[in-house]
Formats: sequence, C-alpha cells, structure tokens
Amino acid sequence: MPETPTVIEVRALHKHFGAQAALRDVSLTVRQGEMVALLGASGSGKSTLLRHLSGLHHADAGSPSRVDVLGRNVQAGGRLSPRVRALRAEVATIFQQFNLVDRLPVMTNVLAGALPRQPLWRTLFKRFPCCEVQRAYEALSRVGIECCAWQRASTLSGGQQQRAAISRALVQGAKVILADEPIASLDPESSRRVMSLLADVNRELGVTVLVSLHQVDYAFAFCPRTVALRAGEIVYDGPTRELDAERLRTLYGSQTDELFAPGGQPADDGRAGATLRALSPLAVGQAA
Repeated sequence: MPETPTVIEVRALHKHFGAQAALRDVSLTVRQGEMVALLGASGSGKSTLLRHLSGLHHADAGSPSRVDVLGRNVQAGGRLSPRVRALRAEVATIFQQFNLVDRLPVMTNVLAGALPRQPLWRTLFKRFPCCEVQRAYEALSRVGIECCAWQRASTLSGGQQQRAAISRALVQGAKVILADEPIASLDPESSRRVMSLLADVNRELGVTVLVSLHQVDYAFAFCPRTVALRAGEIVYDGPTRELDAERLRTLYGSQTDELFAPGGQPADDGRAGATLRALSPLAVGQAA
C-alpha cells in the first residue's frame, strides 16, 4: 500500500515574543486524514504553533524554521511565502471566539467560506450563485442548525456559533482544519457536540484535523493521536491511549488539573477511563 501523504510538516520551529520563547525547536509531521490533539496547559504554545501553520505568525528571523502544508511552503527562515494567501483557501482555521460577524445572518457568515472562489463583484454585493447557497444549506444541515440560517449570528448560542464556523469550513472545501481551542468557552454538552462534528468531518470527508485542547478527556474521546506541549516544546507525540496518569503528571506537574474540562464526562473506555479517573483533580490532590 502507498504511504499516506504528509499534509503538515514543521521543522525546527523557533518563535520568541521579545525575550520570551514561545516555541523551541518544534518539529511535527501530520499525515492526511489524521485527527490530532495538541494538548497542553495555558501558555504551552498550542495556539502559537497553529498560527504558524496558517501563516498568521512567522518564526524567528534567520532561524532554520520551515513550515509546509499540503506540500506547499508556508514559511521558511522566518519569512512567509508569497503564495501563502492562496494556500489559506484550502486550510480553515476555527477559533475559540467563533469569528462570526454578529450583525450578519448565519447564512452570510457561512457563505464567507466560498469567497476565494468568487469574483470581486459578487464579494462586494454579497450575491452568491444558487449552487453556493445550496452548499451552505447542506453544511448547516450537516451540523444541525439549518433552521437558524437567516438569523443574525449574534442570536445563536456559543455552541451554535461554533457549529456555524464548522459549516463555513465545509463550504470553503478545506482539506485541513486547524481548530484553536474550539471548545474552551463552551459548556460540556456543546463541547461534546462540536468535537463530535469535527470527528465526523475527519472520518467521513477525510479532512485532516489538528485541534488544540487543554482538556485531556476530549483528547482521549476523539483524537487517536496526541502531541503534548510544555513551555513551547513537544514533550510527547504518540497514541493518546498511551498517555497514562504517571506520564501526564510527569509532563504537567501542578498544571495537571488544567487539563480537565469542568463538568466534563471523560471517556470511560478501559485504559483511557482508568487514566482519567486516576488523574481527576481529587486524585491529583491526594497524590500530592
């Protein structure tokens, strides 16, 4: 069988904000169709790494850093590729704060995913062809909020707004989804719904998903592979199920309690469930 293509390749990524090191010699490879969790406590470098993949941040100037996505260069040596804008049409970023225009209808927000395919005049007058409107309806139906299509985005709950953001990525036709803390501001039920939708898109459409989390229970439940960061360095990259309690405590120490979603229901499936029970805030306190 042919080897699954690499869609994300990061080599020797270094990033400083002033004197503070945000990423330290980070290297990472993600293959087509993977769903990977970026796990870590606040300040570990998860969001910074994702922003380098989409070209929203650039690495330290003169460093040996290189980032390639879908076989095309995003940046090298701290300089963005002049073709990074075209690449973004195939890479969707889903943010913690949804990035919807509150005063516009949900449909218009979702159709923004089609903008790279439209001539300028359609963009200016918000006149989309019927096929794109139908595609947007289908995307909204897939995530279960088609009934909200013509409501103002501001009237939706947080979970519904995040589902609208996923719909926009579907209309975009993204081959890679970078989800930056997509459930951090959601309640547990909405969090599970959003993660389930991302997993469905990954499994059914073959879209590669890289999702940053600080809740280990959702990584166990939805992501076969986890890349764990601490202080800007990758400290674990492998099967999520092999993240046992001892390893997580070694990696995160006193930050371990940040890795659990408040009120969340961890996946109780054998070894994963046992690990999560052992790492509950109560257990961590007892261990200390």
